[in-house]
Amino acid sequence: MSQKIRIDLNSDVGESFGIYKLGLDEEVIPHLTSANIACGFHGGDPGVMRKTVSLAKQYGVEVGAHPGFPDLIGFGRRNIDATLEDIRDYVVYQTGALQAFAVSQGLRLQHMKAHGALYNMAVANPKIWEAMADAVSRVDKEIILVALASSKNESLLEMGRRHGIRIAFEAFPDRAYRNDGSLVPRREKEAVIEDHEVVARRALKMALEGKVIAIDGTEIELRPDTLCVHGDNPAAVQMVKKIREELKASGVNVISMKWFV
Repeated sequence: MSQKIRIDLNSDVGESFGIYKLGLDEEVIPHLTSANIACGFHGGDPGVMRKTVSLAKQYGVEVGAHPGFPDLIGFGRRNIDATLEDIRDYVVYQTGALQAFAVSQGLRLQHMKAHGALYNMAVANPKIWEAMADAVSRVDKEIILVALASSKNESLLEMGRRHGIRIAFEAFPDRAYRNDGSLVPRREKEAVIEDHEVVARRALKMALEGKVIAIDGTEIELRPDTLCVHGDNPAAVQMVKKIREELKASGVNVISMKWFV
């Protein structure tokens, strides 16, 4: 298998808050190429942000902002009736905060990936992607915006060109898909896949073929640049290790998205 096939491996981290610990950051981050770090609205706090940036730096993992709705109680997974101007402000505020922690440790932000409901609402409403692209471009045009890989890839690439930023397309090997390319909502049965062998096979298909099998058996095209494994999954560490091992064994070059997007 040619080394020309490249894929980034990311996870949502830094989501602990105060005395509350969430996720397995110390164990998961060493196996990633990119870390999406919570910025205080749905999880994370200044100390957690600082420590998570430091942990990523220790292992040579690229850092990105992971902004969400201001919804600590709902962990950012509840839809909020925010205006596009609100969303731009949320993204600028949170991305700027993490950018400061990155700069303070001699790093630059590689990317921005929205969290939870904000991400899912953007999938349903492209105007939200546009608002976030505008926000990112105003903070730093070198920051890559991560969006869900789907049949809309081309229109999102065009959006990125309008705002002068790069777009990376993401797929989720540990999440079930509908046949329209959207994710099965977490509240539904079998939305999250915990068998690391199954997840690794799905990751390989996504990387090598650019496709995934939807929950109804339909094969759909994604063409992702980055694969996300959720760090709050009980099997997260075993899962991310298995995925990386299988990708490398199949000749896939697992590297940070900034090198090829």
